[in-house]
Formats: sequence, C-alpha cells, structure tokens
Amino acid sequence: MSVTRLDRAPVLRDQLGRPIHDLRISVMDRCNFRCPYCMPRSTFHDRYRFLRSAERLTFEEIVRLARLATGLGVRKVRLTGGEPLLRSGLPDLVGELSALDGITDLALTTNGILLAQHAAELKSQGLQRVTVSLDSLDEHVFTEMSGGFGGLAQVLDGIRAALDAGLKPLKVNAVVQRGRNDHTVLDLLEHFRGTDVTVRMIEFMDVGNRNAWEPGLVVPSAELLERIRMRWPVSPKAGQYRGEVAERYVYDDASGEIGFVSSVSAPFCGDCHRARLSSEGVLYTCLFATHGVDLRSPLRAGATDAELLDLMRNAWAGRMDRYSELRQELRRGEAPLVKVEMHYIGG
Repeated sequence: MSVTRLDRAPVLRDQLGRPIHDLRISVMDRCNFRCPYCMPRSTFHDRYRFLRSAERLTFEEIVRLARLATGLGVRKVRLTGGEPLLRSGLPDLVGELSALDGITDLALTTNGILLAQHAAELKSQGLQRVTVSLDSLDEHVFTEMSGGFGGLAQVLDGIRAALDAGLKPLKVNAVVQRGRNDHTVLDLLEHFRGTDVTVRMIEFMDVGNRNAWEPGLVVPSAELLERIRMRWPVSPKAGQYRGEVAERYVYDDASGEIGFVSSVSAPFCGDCHRARLSSEGVLYTCLFATHGVDLRSPLRAGATDAELLDLMRNAWAGRMDRYSELRQELRRGEAPLVKVEMHYIGG
C-alpha cells in the first residue's frame, strides 16, 4: 500500500459548488429492528441475504478511506448502519477514527437498544456525540414502528447511559408519519424538555424503494411547528454552520431546543455536503442515489492512496444530486428509480 501525504488541498466542490465536509460510514447492513420506513419485515425477513462478514469493509479499510477523505475536505464523520452497535469491536474503530488528523467531529447514530452497554467505552475511545432514533414513547406505537420489537425501556436506558458518559448534547431523531405516530410527538417533546436532549422531527422520506412512501403520509414540519406552538412558545435559532440539515428552535422558557428536518416540504439540497460510504465500500453522494462508486474492489486489488483519492475526488467533483428538489419531477418518470436502501448507507 502506498501512503499519500495529505496536504491541505483546495476545497473540493461538486458541479453545483457544494464542498464535501461530512462522511457517513455504514459499518453494518443488519439491524435488530424492522422499522417499516427503513427495513420493512415483508422484505427483510429471516431469509433475506445480508452481507457476509468478508464482504464488509474491515476496520483497517474504513480508517484508510476516512483518512483519505480528510484530504478532500471531510471534517465530520458519523458511524451508521443498519445498527452500528451490532458490529463487533466498534469502540476500537471509534478509537482509530478519533486519532485521525482532520476529523473534528465524530458521532454515532443508533436505535439505542445496545447503547447502555457501550456508551462509556465509546466515549473513552473518542466518540463525541450520539443520535438515537426514537419515534415514540407510546409502547404500542414504538413496537409498531420498530417492526414488532419491544425495547423502549432499553432505549431510554441507553439515552441515560450516553448522557452519563458525557455524550452530549444528545439528539433524538423521530421520523413522523401521519396516522402512525404524529399524535405522540408532543409527549416525546414533553419527556425531553429541560434535559440535554434535542428532539428532531424528520419528515417521512421516500428513501429506497420498499417503504411504501406516499405524500399523504408526510406531516410537513410547518404543521408540526404550529401544533407545538399551541402548547409551548418556541422561537427560531440560527444554525451553527452552512449546510446544517435541521431548522432549530428553542423553547421561550429556556427548556431546551428542538429541530425539524424537512427534506420533503423544504428541501436543502443546495447546501448538502454529505457523502456516504456503504458497509461494503461503495461511495454514494446522495441519500437517494441510484448508483455509487465501488472503492472496495480497487482497495483490495492493491490500489494506491493516490488512485483511491482520484476515485473519491472524481465521484464528488462530478456530483449533481438534488433529488429532494426534483422529487415530483423524478417520480413522474416512465421508469421508477431504483434507489439505494437506507439500511445500507444510513440515514
């Protein structure tokens, strides 16, 4: 393996002038939930063929690609899945990534079921932040939205353990669907008001091809905001950086912060600077991508750092993705788009 010295190069931008800044790395395509909006049980059943261990990138390969990505401008890395905590030895990977020069923010997205067991070690290895997917505090709704699995108490234990370990501010992500869990949003907010937890409400998106998405199931963020304001006064808060996906609000009584991710009703493609690496080493430049660039094959065939960098650089430099802005037009096409599934590249 030839190791390239990563001098700070000029900012790498895509065809629409967007720099690369974030890299989301899926370490596991499997999950211990079957959320209908991500991995519906009808498709991801007991006989579904997930990746074999040898097909997934090794930790060494992940660290190498992440190191190269910093030379293109990546500063934030988030580990995702599937469920990343199903990957054995994940804290070791966190430790290696946290030591990379150039990475200023290292985070993890999890469903929280296994978080209580690992939070302290993840923090000690250099993890800075964690986001927990939690769609409802209603036991029945939680079970329905996790695909028939329980575990709400374990998720809440995981959140407490993460806070105790210092993984904060902690975010809770709730995918809101009309008629399924939208009636429980205020209870979720009430539970975390006055804590170090920020709840972010995410519009139900047509990620992948199997989640039975329909426009009528989307609860626009503006509608949710009005419901919230009927109970608690909130005011907008400026974002921390350009490209931040969530619109931020704070309670007027200083009880904390909430956020909205409005990919359907208010697309933010123009400021998107995220690349995604699948667990088998395919680089994608959009959550709604129909194709990606295979990095695992050349990596395992002995490609040099310079050759891998060229593949990554060219993938971003040629990027023109803006699916959410073109959603209606693209969905009216003669042939349906075959998009990558969310469990495969993370949310």
